[in-house]
Amino acid sequence: MLKKYWVFMALPVLLLGLASMVKNPAQEWSVRKSDWNIGVALYSFNRFPFPTTLEKAKTAGVKYVEGFDFHKLGSDFGDKTMNELVPSDAKKVRKLLKQNGLKMKSMYVGKAQDKEGWEKAFELAKSLKIEYLVAEPKREHWDMVDKLAGEYKIKIALHQHSREAGSIYWHPDSVLSAIKNHPNFGACGDLGHWTRSGLDAVESLKKLEGHLISIHLKDLDASKQSAKDVMVGEGVIDFEGVVQELQRQRFDGEVYAECEHKMEDNLEDVTHAVKYFGNLTP
Repeated sequence: MLKKYWVFMALPVLLLGLASMVKNPAQEWSVRKSDWNIGVALYSFNRFPFPTTLEKAKTAGVKYVEGFDFHKLGSDFGDKTMNELVPSDAKKVRKLLKQNGLKMKSMYVGKAQDKEGWEKAFELAKSLKIEYLVAEPKREHWDMVDKLAGEYKIKIALHQHSREAGSIYWHPDSVLSAIKNHPNFGACGDLGHWTRSGLDAVESLKKLEGHLISIHLKDLDASKQSAKDVMVGEGVIDFEGVVQELQRQRFDGEVYAECEHKMEDNLEDVTHAVKYFGNLTP
């Protein structure tokens, strides 16, 4: 009788111990997902001077930010835009980034329209210790830009706006055409602009496997040109599918939350996007 009693009492303890030895897929994923390099595209805060945008990004809880070369930086920089900075200004930018615990690994380039403009963009990137430029160079500039990227050792992440907006990079196939024979080109996958062009974000990611450098994170209420930006997770983009595909590709680049609505007061939406993506499970 005592023997049966001992077995009865010990069985739950034994089962509990075995359960603790079994891997929980959700827990295993949570370790992996914590490795996402989540940042904020400072274009989200384009109504504000540079120091304020960094404070907002810090509040959103990220480590990375993406600048943009037409950003009006504010009175601390003599009301210059980013592409007008001189070396002493660049030093001030780096100091502000460090003070806020942020790293600016990339910058969107929209001002470069010729060789001189591209050389200026690469010089600025070098002074800011930028690792790659997000851009949409003209087709006739591909060879020149690729050559400069190689010389400066700063990659180009080809970005896309929507088809109706006239971007030559709106479709992943177009991006692949540009990457061919241009070893310093990769891709910045913009989930929102793909969706606005009627493309499936997950399928677009699959097409660009092996070439993705970064991601722009946003959501839309429909898959069409007239779609409106909404809080990430409340629109039509399949984010669980996006996360699963990035995980399958072992993507280790940056994912930048980019909010293009409520521009005067969107910190809550940006912070939500950061947390939402960081907490996704398959």
